[in-house]
Amino acid sequence: MTLGAPWLLGLSILLAVTGQIALKVGSGAAPGWAQFLHPASLGGLVAYFGAALLYMVAIRTLPLSVAFPSASLSYVLVAYLAHLIWKEPFGWSQLLGLLFIMGGITLVTYRPSSL
Repeated sequence: MTLGAPWLLGLSILLAVTGQIALKVGSGAAPGWAQFLHPASLGGLVAYFGAALLYMVAIRTLPLSVAFPSASLSYVLVAYLAHLIWKEPFGWSQLLGLLFIMGGITLVTYRPSSL
């Protein structure tokens, strides 16, 4: 069974989110330059690399004008996870901004049956 391009894009987004969270963990776990060699930081870089590979395969068939804006879903997920994990601010301005991002993704990916 092969995964379709939308699934690969989704996995790419999830790997990018994982990478971002891992980089945050690594950046706070070691002082100075040691943070770059922390296992969480290295894992975050590997996750980003994997995300880039999956994204490259996905955009072979997905229009870039859809795939690239859709990747901004990672901003929404990272902001929400950062709030849950580290209690980072998540007020009305963040919520409104993230809703705008989600609305934009919806508009870009929406394919009406007839125009």
